[in-house]
Amino acid sequence: MARANDEAAAALEEYAELFALNGGDAFRVRSYQKAAKSIAGYPEDLRDSDVRAIPGVGEAIAKKVEEFLQRGSFRQLDDLRGKVPDGVRRMTRIPSLGPKKALFLFHELGIDSPEALREAIEGGRLTGLRGFGPKTEDNLLKGLSQLAETRVHLGIATDLAEKVMASLPADRMAYAGSLRRMRETIGDLDVLAVGSPELMDVFAAQPYVAEVIAKGERKTSIKTDRGIQVDLRLVPDESWGAALVYFTGSKEHNVHIREMAVKKGWKLSEYGLFEGERVIAAETEEDIYAALGMQWVPPALREDTGEIQAALRGELPRLVELGDLKGDLHTHTNLTDGIASLEDMVEAASRRGYAYYAVTDHAPDLIMQRMTLDKALAQRAALQELQAKYPGMRLLHGSELNIGPDGSVDWPEDVLAGFDVCVASVHSHFTQSRDDMTRRFIAACENPQVHVIGHPTTRKIGKRPGVDADWDAVFRAAARTGTVMEIDAYPDRADLPSDLVRLARHHGVKFSIDSDSHAVPHLAHLRYGVGIAQRAWLTPDDVVTTWPLDRLLAYFGRQQD
Repeated sequence: MARANDEAAAALEEYAELFALNGGDAFRVRSYQKAAKSIAGYPEDLRDSDVRAIPGVGEAIAKKVEEFLQRGSFRQLDDLRGKVPDGVRRMTRIPSLGPKKALFLFHELGIDSPEALREAIEGGRLTGLRGFGPKTEDNLLKGLSQLAETRVHLGIATDLAEKVMASLPADRMAYAGSLRRMRETIGDLDVLAVGSPELMDVFAAQPYVAEVIAKGERKTSIKTDRGIQVDLRLVPDESWGAALVYFTGSKEHNVHIREMAVKKGWKLSEYGLFEGERVIAAETEEDIYAALGMQWVPPALREDTGEIQAALRGELPRLVELGDLKGDLHTHTNLTDGIASLEDMVEAASRRGYAYYAVTDHAPDLIMQRMTLDKALAQRAALQELQAKYPGMRLLHGSELNIGPDGSVDWPEDVLAGFDVCVASVHSHFTQSRDDMTRRFIAACENPQVHVIGHPTTRKIGKRPGVDADWDAVFRAAARTGTVMEIDAYPDRADLPSDLVRLARHHGVKFSIDSDSHAVPHLAHLRYGVGIAQRAWLTPDDVVTTWPLDRLLAYFGRQQD
């Protein structure tokens, strides 16, 4: 997606946030949020498009977007930025504290930043304040701790890393660190480059740089306008492989292989593997690992959780890769909460070369989506008409069902039997007890019409923690019933997380890597799901969306037409 789309969408989101903080009416706030969502999900470059043709973008919003494209902001946004302190805006990013409460605390108590809020809570200034009881204070303190971590999800980190690399004229460049290991949240970015020292001046002068923390000939550290630190390091071309190993980590993995080198009388550093002054290996990662008598270890596995021992035995698995995926079983259209039409989503899936593609709009128990059986059947008929246009890709009609508090799902069994795939997800009652939540998931797994449990923990990174359940019990049930657990690749979900994927795999569960797309650009999110799967040591056989269509449908209890 073009950066202009993301940047314009972010400006509208900011305007909506500031407008709400200044007492703007909820309808207009939602209209700007909806427009921002449409622009972010619009597949064409905003600079080459008619803004007014984008769904949800009316004349007033279009003028603001056009001004933003000309000068990087618009007048109304500038005005509101001057009325709300930046610290109050940062307070709205604390989980459980919305704009109204943040503004209330600012006007009533002069609390103008997250730091001031923590001091106020610890000093007892919120005691007795209406709407701020002991439980609320505990939640705010937890939210403040999360905010202080300044970790971002894979999507934000990847976009930033690619933006940095695209802006620099290096001879060679790659990102390393926890992003290369595909951790689900990232604290800061490490970028390696081969080039001249002048590259540091170019880096420090980029428009995304908010602060230069330190600058030298070999390393420069900056903080971006998103608050994320990026370290750029110049490395010798002949040491590229050693530098990649060193700066990719993890710390535990690197300590282990350095100890192996020491036992051989060698030294391993970011410059190479040495015996005295003699260079044993340095140019490629494969050379480093081979010299140590082991297979090359994929970055996603480098956590010192058994990968070194397996590599020494030559027993590392062939991990699932993006190219193995043959389809996507969880996507949405503008029939419910998606942005793109059915036709546009199917066309985009076809361009990705899929063998099959499922449309799974929300079911009726998610009332705000206003789904009905008539609408679902009409969509099915439309899919059947589209099928002739895509003979190489099987179109599957599905539904994302809602798992109710008692484990029941939308629609009776005879209706569900008409769908090719049913993804069942929790969308409400997130605070149920551990026992009740466990029973809820098991009941869904035992429903013969449920094929996949969608985004199982329900978490949203930085916004909502996962639900509490006895995952061993849930995964045992899923393995017994043949219910697939989803790896939702949407980066603010990353759900199941890799630790639970490993646990589920231990119990014999199969997985589906899905995009949960709500717009055409979201289809590309599958790469993040693959990263999670790799961190959990999954092979193609573990992932049903790598299987051919006949095997997939047979597993779901259906025969191919």
